[in-house]
Formats: sequence, structure tokens, C-alpha cells
Amino acid sequence: MSKLKNRIPDSELEVMMVIWDAGEPVNTDHILERLSNKDWTRQTLLKLLSRLEERGFVTYYKDGKYKMYSPTVRREKYLKEESKSFLDRMHFGSVTNLVATLYNGNALSDSDLAELETYIKETREGDKDA
Repeated sequence: MSKLKNRIPDSELEVMMVIWDAGEPVNTDHILERLSNKDWTRQTLLKLLSRLEERGFVTYYKDGKYKMYSPTVRREKYLKEESKSFLDRMHFGSVTNLVATLYNGNALSDSDLAELETYIKETREGDKDA
């Protein structure tokens, strides 16, 4: 799997989330409706979509007068690579450092810790089966 060339800035990521959530090609009306709390103009959205297209995250086809936008990168792939990049940049690639930071900052509840323990146990058991 190749590395993604760019991190998606927050505003563009919000647009990508709408496109990913749709599960089918969408037009600007659909995106603006889903992001109505943003109070963006159509021109702002078109600029964000243009940037996403230039960097290879979306493509479009014309359907009459509408451009229909689709993702070219799967959400799971992007989130995996973005998470790895964050871990490498902020915690030197150490999951232990990440968890310690969250735990020491009281960001992890007892239920979070129990969920992590379950995940670790299931992962270890899965490794034995492989």
C-alpha cells in the first residue's frame, strides 16, 4: 500500500467525510446540505473540492449540469495512514506513548481501558490462530 501524498486539511476532511458517508457519487447540493452548519458558500465548497481533486482524493463526472463527486481513496485507507502518521509524528511510533499520554491526561476511562484489554487479548488469540 503506497503512502498518501498529503494530509487532508480539516475543512476538506469534512467534505470527504460527507462523500465517504454517501456511498455513491454526490453533487454540491448534497454536500452543502450535509454541511449546512458550516455556512459555506457554493464557491467555498467548489474551491475545497478543486483542491481535493488536484491532490487525487476525489474525481467527478458530469451528469447533466451537475458534477458528481466520488472518492478515489477509501476512508479506511486514509484513516489508517493518517493515524500512522500521527503516531509517528507525535509519539515516535509508540502506541505505548500514545496510550500513556491519554491515560495520564485522564482521557481514558475504565471502560476504555477494559476495551483496550479486550482488544489486546483478541489480537493475541487471533495471532495464535494464524
